[in-house]
Amino acid sequence: MIRPPARPAPAGTVYFSLLGPLTAVRDGRPLPLGPRKQRLVLATLLARPNTPVPVDVLTDAVWPDDPPRTARKNLQVYVSAARALLGSDSCDGRDRVVHGCGGYRLTIGEGELDTLRFRSLARAGRAAGERGDLRTAARLLREALDLWEGPPLNDLRDSTGVAEEAERLEARCLTVYEDWAETEIELGRAAVAVDGLRDLVERHPLRERLRVAWMNSLHQSGRQAEALAVYDDYRQLLARELGLEPSPAMAALYRAMLGRGRTARPAAAGREAAHGTALPAAPRDFTGRREELRELLALLGSPDERVVVVSGPVGSGKSALALRAAHLLGDGFPDGRFHVQVRREDGSARTPAEVLGELGRLCGERAPGGSAGPPAPAGSTVSADAAVPADATVPVGPERGPAAAAMSQGAADAWQRWLSLHRALIVLDDVPDEAFVRGLLPRSGPSSVVLTARGQLAGLAPVHRIALGALADGEALELLGKLIGPGRLRTDPAAALRIVRACGALPLAVGVGGMRLAVLRHLPLAEYADRLGDPSAALDELVAGDISVRLRMASGWQDLSADDRRALGRLAGPAQEGGFTLDGAMEALGCGERAAIRTVESLIDAGAVTSPAGEVTAHAALYEVPRLLCLYAREREEGRFSPG
Repeated sequence: MIRPPARPAPAGTVYFSLLGPLTAVRDGRPLPLGPRKQRLVLATLLARPNTPVPVDVLTDAVWPDDPPRTARKNLQVYVSAARALLGSDSCDGRDRVVHGCGGYRLTIGEGELDTLRFRSLARAGRAAGERGDLRTAARLLREALDLWEGPPLNDLRDSTGVAEEAERLEARCLTVYEDWAETEIELGRAAVAVDGLRDLVERHPLRERLRVAWMNSLHQSGRQAEALAVYDDYRQLLARELGLEPSPAMAALYRAMLGRGRTARPAAAGREAAHGTALPAAPRDFTGRREELRELLALLGSPDERVVVVSGPVGSGKSALALRAAHLLGDGFPDGRFHVQVRREDGSARTPAEVLGELGRLCGERAPGGSAGPPAPAGSTVSADAAVPADATVPVGPERGPAAAAMSQGAADAWQRWLSLHRALIVLDDVPDEAFVRGLLPRSGPSSVVLTARGQLAGLAPVHRIALGALADGEALELLGKLIGPGRLRTDPAAALRIVRACGALPLAVGVGGMRLAVLRHLPLAEYADRLGDPSAALDELVAGDISVRLRMASGWQDLSADDRRALGRLAGPAQEGGFTLDGAMEALGCGERAAIRTVESLIDAGAVTSPAGEVTAHAALYEVPRLLCLYAREREEGRFSPG
């Protein structure tokens, strides 16, 4: 049975349901939806309403293994049947399914599709709860849940593509159920939620927010022994399956119940975990990158993009861009936004197991793959040294044996389960290579990951890439002005321009130079520009307190292979003269064309050399190395500097 839409629709309107088996009715009568492949196409379009669905996505949903040569023609037939079923738009008479550059787009309203109605009710319920109107919130959330007729698209889940969409819908339902249960508990009506919570916990035993709500509902209903047993069962399950302990928030709730204490807000433990944020403070001096920021926000707002790589040379502002976007996307990721620094302070890479442990810690009780330590406070990151306690069960180091490897795989599997059930944003900052992150990226579900990296991470696919280079002159001057004051900038604009260009217009170097000038108020801009213009002194001048551009360059240098370091040292000379061509590379490297192309492209992949954005032949291209990296490479080539 399909529940009628809550908002009236004109007579003759088709009402679709995905929250259960795929069905459709018109004026109370069920409609035939055709053969299975046609239903798969319709389900995939309905699962992404009012959004272009790429042809490849539809093809994978219908023929996941070996699509026939006639796949596109067959899809056209199935889409044509969907058009006939939907009819034309009543407003302008146009087709409801149209094909554009992004794929097929199905236009449909809230009164015609249960998932849109569900989303609208859930948003309204959450908004009422945030206003403190708990009764309205509980009513609206319950209306949303009443639209469900069983596991979504349960008749088509043998298609991998449809199954992923169904899991995403089910994850939304679980989150809304948790919101509703916590609201009822706060209203003192816990009894209405007890049985439903028990059933869901049986189906999702590792979802801790459900457990917390069940404990609270039992406790409020006077069933303290049962509430304590819920915690005890969960603790044993985690220890047996993953070698972990319940989160500190849940443990505190258990201790309060043991002492027969009353929690001021009994649903708080679950709700705090559901909306957690662990991001460093937004960069106050973020400047420029408007197009890149707009692109990143659009990608992370799309249901089709799970992984975005932000790449660029040392000091190009990759982390600042990723954090800026993460701070602007709070509403889009209700299950949290989390930042993890992948390297230690000395620039060496942590192990994937350490990062996995910190991810679990940051995500709190909701991530079974995490360590048992306390969650990081909002607005901060956990240090590398504190990421894994001494008694952590996540193995690290070269001495891992088969048992340790299996334990690590269990944690990785638990992390993937968490990602599949939550819509969270994860920023993995300063990734060394592809192998490091493959096991941490989402295989399914609505979560998104932003990777920042010096190299291109070419071995990852499918991902979207945003490459950062130097700032435009105007943007670099704007950044310098924020640090030294616009008045001082106007005293000598020509010298200010020389300063930012001597910094290679890299945000890191411009920022350090600005901080140095902010302290040396007596120093004329022209004199500082002269210092930076001297190749032998520039890196000595770019130090502010404990921030050294040279040491950052040294960290990037260590990432390069020995062959790439040697080649970069030889290319640094011609690169300082405004870039180099392939012929120049052949001369500097003393090798033939093919070897020079391989070397230059290896340096491009490592993020040490930049190439033109548009297509151009290898011989016509002008390759560049950031000025400060050139200076550092020359120092190393001449043996004038040894880090540490």
